[in-house]
Amino acid sequence: MEFEHYSVMLQETIDALRVREGGIYVDGTVGGAGHGEKICELLGSRGGFIGIDMDEEALRASKERLERFGNVELVHDNFANIDNILDSLGIEEIDGGVLDLGVSSYQLDRSERGFSYRADAPLDMRMDRNILKTAAEVVNNYTAAELTKILLECGEERYARQIARRIVEKRPINTTFELVKVIKGAVPPRVRYAEGKHPAKRAFQAIRIEVNGELKNISSAVDKFALRLKIGGRLAIITFHSLEDRIVKRKFIEIEGGKCVCPKGMPVCVCGANKRADKEFKVVTRKPVVPSGGEIEINPRSKSAKLRVIERVG
Repeated sequence: MEFEHYSVMLQETIDALRVREGGIYVDGTVGGAGHGEKICELLGSRGGFIGIDMDEEALRASKERLERFGNVELVHDNFANIDNILDSLGIEEIDGGVLDLGVSSYQLDRSERGFSYRADAPLDMRMDRNILKTAAEVVNNYTAAELTKILLECGEERYARQIARRIVEKRPINTTFELVKVIKGAVPPRVRYAEGKHPAKRAFQAIRIEVNGELKNISSAVDKFALRLKIGGRLAIITFHSLEDRIVKRKFIEIEGGKCVCPKGMPVCVCGANKRADKEFKVVTRKPVVPSGGEIEINPRSKSAKLRVIERVG
């Protein structure tokens, strides 16, 4: 099966990065190299592109797609290790970075990877298949309290406690469809049969996040990427659910120097947050960029995507 990942808001992301000819750019979630290819086309022969991914199959696809370009370095690692990666390559600063935090269409559609609640497969969900923890381990070994915590914090699942108790009662659970059946049995009929909303969506998201440690890496990675930017360099991040977006939004505000805390109704800012002339970073996207209606029609999975951008200004 060909590695496929529709790059959401591709042109919007490339435009936001303002790619400089001859610059150095890092894609921390290179996937099938949709963003990477566009960046490389704009870099010219003097530029450098570094693509990072936890999924070795994604890296193989990226290598094939980018083989016509020079100065491409592909790294099998987690984007949270950006400092070590850049140090190992002898690179101090970069002109831009991009993080597309979505799961690729390839990962979702390839049933044996166990990401999808719409196909029967062993419970896996590992982005990096070299790690030991799988979804089966989480589902079958975590306590009801631990499962509840994950479902609440990583899935914002309203029926977390009921689902966790049902999972413990029905173990062992070895496949995605077995897990879906358990989840359906734990939620009310109105949720089970709600049109257009799969009852297992949030639980699968939560388990996937736990398996891959997704949320815990985002905040520190944003810091690391931002501090490696040259002046004028930008970091663009695409999120696909509210948990990721909330982390990115808050981290951008923190990096920029804080949010105005003046009482509502004040005609001007008096706390100083909006008056600082020495800000090192500037949030470019006060409101996130979202996909157009046309893009959502072509790729319904893009509906929840949000693009946020920050720039190093001084």
